[in-house]
Amino acid sequence: MKIAVANDHAGLELKWVLLEHLAELGVEAENLGVDTDDPVDYPDVAQRLGQAVVAGDADLGLLICGTGIGVCLAANKVRGVRAASCCFEYHARMAREHNHANVCCLGGRVIGPELAKAIATQFIRTPESDAERHVRRTRKVEALEAQ
Repeated sequence: MKIAVANDHAGLELKWVLLEHLAELGVEAENLGVDTDDPVDYPDVAQRLGQAVVAGDADLGLLICGTGIGVCLAANKVRGVRAASCCFEYHARMAREHNHANVCCLGGRVIGPELAKAIATQFIRTPESDAERHVRRTRKVEALEAQ
């Protein structure tokens, strides 16, 4: 499994924590974010990561900005991305299992490092449910996107 990780300036510190955590888990990760705290526009970062996930260059993505909200909004504009802003492990599990999310968005200014690692771990380890109701709902979301 390969995970793309990207951040804006507000997510810089948390990105380093998550990259180290993924390495400790033995998960291949690609850094698509910025490496300085110079201000950048989060839509650019979200687009880069979203396109990498949709193209199959990564299996899943972790996106980090100050709150996780901005990158989530932007990433969901990339056709094929199903991004979820996750503040708790339960969010990450439900996002993957029920909503078939492929990008987890985190807030570097609102989530501490230990919680962020737990959320990321839950997200990447939770499989998508193949229950008919979840597949049906995911297809409906995809149909909305295609309109």
